[in-house]
Amino acid sequence: MDKIIRDLPARALEKSVENKKYFKKLKSKQRKRLDLLMQEIHEAEFENTDCLSCANCCKTTSPIFTEKDISRISKFLKMKERNFISQYLRRDEDDFMVLQSSPCTFLDQDNSCFIYEVRPRACSEYPHTNRKKFAQLTDLTLKNTEICPAVYNIVETLKEKLPL
Repeated sequence: MDKIIRDLPARALEKSVENKKYFKKLKSKQRKRLDLLMQEIHEAEFENTDCLSCANCCKTTSPIFTEKDISRISKFLKMKERNFISQYLRRDEDDFMVLQSSPCTFLDQDNSCFIYEVRPRACSEYPHTNRKKFAQLTDLTLKNTEICPAVYNIVETLKEKLPL
């Protein structure tokens, strides 16, 4: 898995132009069954993917923490919200609340999450490849091909199953 993760940014960059063109065409054609197809591809990929063997998303990026996330997590940790924010979060350049550092503070050595039951919504929805209105998430999906081996595979499978 380490080699796959190490090689992933280069592999994603290699496919970047091709993928941008593909998604541009995909958006312009408004494919009818796209969300259903993405659900199928996503589920098939995650039947063979063990996120705990990778956790690259947790090691390299931060989710956005909503007010609801902050409230839920701070309550779980038995902390005041302002203390949780000052200890763990910062505002990024887009004015979103994100983690102060990477890897994620809540990532354990075995790649499990200390706060899994109350994790941020962005974490529970990651990598967003099974969400409705997928065509609106193509920019995010392109970024995630550099981070998540499953997303890279999902995009490659989509191109095979739905050639444009």
